[in-house]
Amino acid sequence: MNISFVIPVFKEEDNILELINKIDDNCSEAKIKYKIFLVDDSPTDIIKVKIQKLDINIHYIFRGKKLGRGTAVLEGISKAINTIYTDIIIEMDGDLSHDPVELKHKIKKFKEQKLDMLIASRYDKNSKILNWPISRKILSYISNTLAKIFLKIPVTDYTNGYRFYSKESAIHITNNCGKIGDGFIVLSEILMELYYNDFKIGEDSTIFKNRKRGESNVNIKLILNSILGLLKLFFIKLRKYKK
Repeated sequence: MNISFVIPVFKEEDNILELINKIDDNCSEAKIKYKIFLVDDSPTDIIKVKIQKLDINIHYIFRGKKLGRGTAVLEGISKAINTIYTDIIIEMDGDLSHDPVELKHKIKKFKEQKLDMLIASRYDKNSKILNWPISRKILSYISNTLAKIFLKIPVTDYTNGYRFYSKESAIHITNNCGKIGDGFIVLSEILMELYYNDFKIGEDSTIFKNRKRGESNVNIKLILNSILGLLKLFFIKLRKYKK
């Protein structure tokens, strides 16, 4: 099996080596061939310096300024689909909140259920969220509640970036997403685009761990932009899908 990992990062030099090594350990154990597409919006390429000594298949994309998580993911996926590593394309955050230990189980579920997209849901009944400050819990709850109201997609987590894609769904989103914003709203845009075009979507439980090192990129401005983006998606849904 050949798998791509798409990891958007911004000032994650304190976390990235540990994440990559954990991915490597779990893929080696499962005998998975893989390539990592690391899309870096940091102001300097210090992460490139850190990963140069690793004997790991990494495609490093340095963008040099904060262009947004959404466009970073789409750029990484667009590179991945033109390689041999397309059996599954996996999106992960670079802050260690998404645990590579879960890979084996999620890959198995993805294949057995013949999914086009699998979301690691923080709000599944068997999931846990560890060490999240109350402010983040409130903002996440508001974002997910509004997404449910506006988009009406039968999932529990619209905004977690631990996701698994088929090659077909990855091609579809690179051709159709990224037109309404560049931040976390792209997560909801991707979900809407796949759901209303009849791609098969599933969810799985997860243990989400708040970062131990570095600073979160989530702020009020980003949340407000996401709410505006949800309104745009709502009107696109009404116009395009009539649902």
